[in-house]
Amino acid sequence: MKIVLASNNKNKLREIRQIIEPLGHEIYSLDDMNISADPDETGSTFEENAYIKAKAVYDVLGGKYAVIADDSGLEVDWLNKAPGVYSARYGGENASDSDKCRKILSELENVPVEKRNAGFVCVICFIDSDGCKYSVRGECRGYIGYEPKGENGFGYDPIFMYGDKSFAEIPADMKNKISHRAAALEKFADMLKEKIYYADK
Repeated sequence: MKIVLASNNKNKLREIRQIIEPLGHEIYSLDDMNISADPDETGSTFEENAYIKAKAVYDVLGGKYAVIADDSGLEVDWLNKAPGVYSARYGGENASDSDKCRKILSELENVPVEKRNAGFVCVICFIDSDGCKYSVRGECRGYIGYEPKGENGFGYDPIFMYGDKSFAEIPADMKNKISHRAAALEKFADMLKEKIYYADK
């Protein structure tokens, strides 16, 4: 089956291909299809935003191909699951990754480690070529550290602690096995197997 990813993110494309293409499916980016779609993410949940992105691409393609999209972010328990769906623009539209990390750290100032629990969440929405919608959620639990650590990764990785290391200190190949996106992709792969979507459909 031909599946179009509602993104041109090369890292995301590579990660999805590694897990899904061995099942006999082909994954294409927006650039591969020579199309563009950048809908406003107005949803109040990761599920809603993932669907908005998937549906926009599905409509541009005229419903000819299956589409996959994801939405992800950080949920901090102490902050009532914020920044959540606002993770990308927490602290303002022009806030840098460092700015966003500093904002989280300042909001957790003097909060003890046992109350700094957090999770990265990824929701994948899949619309098949018949227009049927499915979604799966993956999560990686950890806690917020007290200062940024590590040079790898991006976003909130330097302050998200997994065991005794931040996500920015963990090698990329290991992170890709334990991440929220990896968890969601594994569920998506299982769903494809259960639905018996053959490559020639």
